Amino acid sequence: MLKLENLSVGYPAPRGVVLADLDVKVEPGTFICVLGRNGAGKSTLMRSLAGLQPALNGAAVLDQEDIARMRPQMRARRVAVVLTERTASPGLTVDDVVSLGRQPFTGWQGHLTSEDRTVLADAMERTGASVFATRLFDDLSDGERQRVMVARAIAQTSRLMVLDEITAFLDLPGRVEIMALLRNHARQTGAIVLLSSHDLDLSLQLADDVWLLDGNGGLIVGTPDSLIANGHIGRAFDTEAVKFSIPLGRFELVR
Repeated sequence: MLKLENLSVGYPAPRGVVLADLDVKVEPGTFICVLGRNGAGKSTLMRSLAGLQPALNGAAVLDQEDIARMRPQMRARRVAVVLTERTASPGLTVDDVVSLGRQPFTGWQGHLTSEDRTVLADAMERTGASVFATRLFDDLSDGERQRVMVARAIAQTSRLMVLDEITAFLDLPGRVEIMALLRNHARQTGAIVLLSSHDLDLSLQLADDVWLLDGNGGLIVGTPDSLIANGHIGRAFDTEAVKFSIPLGRFELVR
């Protein structure tokens, strides 16, 4: 289980608190999409949950242990992270990069067991990365890189996956495929998958739950249907040009 306990995230003054006093419980096997306008704090929240940025108050607790206080190796075993930053890996092939997902389990010598190799092959096959396994990672397109990074995260066999805007460089079929894969991964393995996204339509179709950042330092949690029915999606995203239609379940241009 993942629990946010009175969690506040943000930065030192003058920027200060971005999200405050978050109290949320997440059951294993849940696929969650984190939604919000630009600047609402999605990346700040994701980095704090991953233990990459200190919280201002409270804690994110995974299986009764504060993620920020975990030893680095233990955190690498329990939490897989894919961020938006472009990663450079000079000289490494796709197979090498995905294999790094097993590093927390291999010991100082880094020897892969037959079980490790089975996990790696499965992760690459499921994400569609196996077809370019021998290519240099730095030669891949942005969309191909994201598939490889998702494969590496799956290969970590972690309890929590934190993925920040990973579908931004994928075309529509690729976004559907990866998001459906992550939902199935959560359900099949019992992992908790947190995905921040600007793809509202797909998120509302595929997420088990949505974390909606309201832009005022708060977090609204619920199923996609409940957030739509209660008008939260419209209040968060409506503009003078675009409005969310509750009956249709999508955004429409205002004429």
